[in-house]
Amino acid sequence: MLLSMISWAQETTPRVDVRQGAQRARIHEGRANGDLTNKEAAVLNSEQRHIRRSERRVKADGTVTASESSRLARKQNRANRHIRRTKHNGVAKPN
Repeated sequence: MLLSMISWAQETTPRVDVRQGAQRARIHEGRANGDLTNKEAAVLNSEQRHIRRSERRVKADGTVTASESSRLARKQNRANRHIRRTKHNGVAKPN
């Protein structure tokens, strides 16, 4: 029964999960093509870890309220802007 409750709680934020995957892919792509330095990627990955921790805390009680959902969306919007700005800041990874 506990396992079913855990899986149900994890499915209450599918939009967050999809966006997290897309943002991780953008960071990985930026490292692969040289748009992001290793340090920049580390900072962006740290931000992604912070969002994942926040998501786990929100889902801990099994209910994601509208305010919690909008707070996660704001964090992801901010991370999205950071990824874009960092990828296009003109600093290239040294070869």
